[in-house]
Amino acid sequence: MTRSARPALTAGAGALALAGALALTACGSSGGDSGSDAAAPTSPKTHTVSTAMGDVKVPEHPTRVVVLDTGELDSALTLGVKPVGATHAATEEGFPSYLPGDEVTGIKEVGEIANPDMEAVAALKPDLILTSKVRDGARYKQLSAIAPTVMTESTGTAWKENFQVHADALGRKTEAKKVVADYDAHVAKVTTAIGGKEKAAATDINFVRFVEGADIRIYGEQNYIGSILGDLGVGRPAITDKAKDGFSYDVSPEKIDLADADVIFTSTYGDPGKAGATGTMRSGLWKHLRASEDGKVFKVDDNLWIAGIGYTAAHQILDEFQKDLTA
Repeated sequence: MTRSARPALTAGAGALALAGALALTACGSSGGDSGSDAAAPTSPKTHTVSTAMGDVKVPEHPTRVVVLDTGELDSALTLGVKPVGATHAATEEGFPSYLPGDEVTGIKEVGEIANPDMEAVAALKPDLILTSKVRDGARYKQLSAIAPTVMTESTGTAWKENFQVHADALGRKTEAKKVVADYDAHVAKVTTAIGGKEKAAATDINFVRFVEGADIRIYGEQNYIGSILGDLGVGRPAITDKAKDGFSYDVSPEKIDLADADVIFTSTYGDPGKAGATGTMRSGLWKHLRASEDGKVFKVDDNLWIAGIGYTAAHQILDEFQKDLTA
């Protein structure tokens, strides 16, 4: 299903259709505080997971998992669990291209992120749903009527904590320890490759994102990519301290000189022309940025560096980071 294939249901028709779909899947009680009436179709054994919505009882080893955001998809695949269903980004068809094709083949699309097709979710008869309160908090009762639903509070900067919740829900806590250890080792390897901790700290790096329909974002430290840069111990320009809620400091093309840094990574969400990337990067202000003059501006994939939000994405980001800074 593509993002344009299924229109929103009307209130009356949607309620009837969803009720019918839920009737097919709701065959018992999962227990716990999740409010779910769906019985896990696999193991009768359960364990309790602490979530943003309270304690939820989930199957000990869920096998029919539906994920409703890219972070949850990354977590599941990283831990060796292929979901039966997943949402996709509103601007994309299919799943993030950084994920191996053989790992996403066969996963059914169930609508857009923050706008899942509830009938499609129910039709898959999941025994576990993974998402976040910021994406689907308003749909918690509906989702937990389909299957035990594990929600983290938000996404982005809390990706490591979220991963641990996902691992707990999936019954993969042991595997998660190895994932974290592998990431820490990779960070140390890249830090050494770019000259060590002192050189890393002395190199100011900015991440600039061009967004269609919005101002240009100079990313701060409280976001996914900011946390990875923090793990690498690189320097961040003073402008990042002005980021709203630590997330981003937004500027117009006329103030792009505020993004000045030793190194700049850039990505674009939407059409480059409409997002202002094309015009801004041709301007005199951009060309006279220190990173531009030194040939240290690197264009990267927005779906990977911004929307990946997981350990599989992080490893690829680290590889690209090392390649760019040591070329």
